[in-house]
Amino acid sequence: MRILAISGSLRALSFNTAALQASAVLAPAGLEIVLYVGMGDLPHFNPDLDTDEPPESVKAFRREVGTSDGLLLAAPEYAHGIAGAFKNALDWLVSCVEFPDKPVALINASERATHAQGHLREILATMSARLIDRASITLPLMGRNLDAAGILADPELSGQLQAALAMFLAEINALKDGSERGT
Repeated sequence: MRILAISGSLRALSFNTAALQASAVLAPAGLEIVLYVGMGDLPHFNPDLDTDEPPESVKAFRREVGTSDGLLLAAPEYAHGIAGAFKNALDWLVSCVEFPDKPVALINASERATHAQGHLREILATMSARLIDRASITLPLMGRNLDAAGILADPELSGQLQAALAMFLAEINALKDGSERGT
């Protein structure tokens, strides 16, 4: 099973990206987590460009989403919302066929980032994502200055991530089993 991990931050030392990198290491057997690195290459969303032949970076992004069984998203909060680059990436997925009903889990890297999480949940609901609440967690990373290795070395943080990833895998499998049975 393949999960596409998308950080809502373009920062090189982002806590959100570090959490996703740690998730890739902690993924249970049978789960591959691939970090999407092309967000900065996406053009500003423009409906005039969202045609049968959108820009190549958009086509590549949509292919990544389409070949994934689920999405793992981690987004920082800026001015009580999600970062503009991340919102731009989501806007490119609004009209594509690859996104609706895609299972999504959220990692929140700051206990204070409640506005961005609410904003992101509203956007995802509007886009017809299948938000997996039981696999969505908040990690207390703010002020701890941890990279992926530091998160992996912390038994509490790595344990929370492992549990969330196991739940995400179980939920996606349950969804697949239900759709194979026609329910």
